[in-house]
Amino acid sequence: MTSRAAAEPYVTEFEATVDRVEGEEVVLSESYFYPESGGQPADRGLLGDRQVVDVQHVDGDIVHTLGTTPQLEPGEEVRGTIDPDFRTYCMRAHTASHALYGAGRRLFEELGYGGFDIDEEKVRVDFATPTDIDDETLVELERLVNRAVWESREVTWEELPREEALSREAVAFNTKTEEGVTGETVRVVTIDGWDDAACGGTHVRNTREIGPVTVLERSNPGEGLTRVEFAVGPSGIDRRAAEASAARAAGGALDTGPLAVDEAATRLVEERDRLAEQVEDLRGQVVQARLAELRESTVTRDGHEWLAGSVPTDDANALAEFAGELAGDAADVVALVGEAGSYVAVATDGSVDAGDVVDGVTAEFGGGGGGSPTVAQGGGLDAEPGDVVAYLRGERG
Repeated sequence: MTSRAAAEPYVTEFEATVDRVEGEEVVLSESYFYPESGGQPADRGLLGDRQVVDVQHVDGDIVHTLGTTPQLEPGEEVRGTIDPDFRTYCMRAHTASHALYGAGRRLFEELGYGGFDIDEEKVRVDFATPTDIDDETLVELERLVNRAVWESREVTWEELPREEALSREAVAFNTKTEEGVTGETVRVVTIDGWDDAACGGTHVRNTREIGPVTVLERSNPGEGLTRVEFAVGPSGIDRRAAEASAARAAGGALDTGPLAVDEAATRLVEERDRLAEQVEDLRGQVVQARLAELRESTVTRDGHEWLAGSVPTDDANALAEFAGELAGDAADVVALVGEAGSYVAVATDGSVDAGDVVDGVTAEFGGGGGGSPTVAQGGGLDAEPGDVVAYLRGERG
């Protein structure tokens, strides 16, 4: 037995004869409940007064799983009531996925169908395409879908001979199931002048019934695939309202209208980058001034000249670079501590092992480090910069 749901999707109440009952599972003489298939969830509703919690196609039968054991006997008549809201949502969502794919046909190269799924909040379509679906393309995809909705295109479905359906280049097949098309006929759903696809799901009769489509996110679930998630109905409307509210709030903060937020944001980013460059230049000048001061305050330890001091940076690599530039010129050993006291960098002319110096610092103040005999670094020190500098200068007992 096959479900009548796809052929007559607007039917939400029917009567049928009980064919078989096994615990909570019921098989009817015929059913208008849609069984979970191809990414579309099963219908919800009632058989008699019992909740239908799942519907599956099993070994040629439509099996209805109820929430509790029914008081039904084979041969008995029972009334089926399908949740009209959820059925309508699935019809809209499934047809919207075809409209989205039709939009993709107009935007992407070498397009293939990689997957589809409906849940209560959103729908996803996986496009198999080498085209880079960037933000601009995503916006155009949404625009085209909603254009197809606005144009009130007729949606029809028909059974075609298997070979005829497979030979039509215009008919899209899910790449995961195309080879499983083993029946004598294939059901093809057509959005007039927009899209043709092999599909067994429930659909609306006209694209205007879909309502607004809101693209939510994109991701890459696998090589060559781009997943586009979208919403129809209340969740899509709520998302648009939230985006409009955010755009207006951003426009208010930037003292511009919502349609000019991108330009204002670009100017703000450019100004931020310019100021960041100025700050970096000034920081470099401060560091160089500090290093010049330290050149005048070297000390002698164990017959070697040491330059030790704190520098206004917490960049461990920068500390090592500064120390390396000074070692052998300003002093035999140059040991620089970051302004937060958690990093140290040591460079030498080779007369003193830089790694040994860092080991001594980490043994005294914690943390860890390492390096070569001429350049070494340490981090994770638990100390004030002045205490580490005093240790390096030999001023601690």
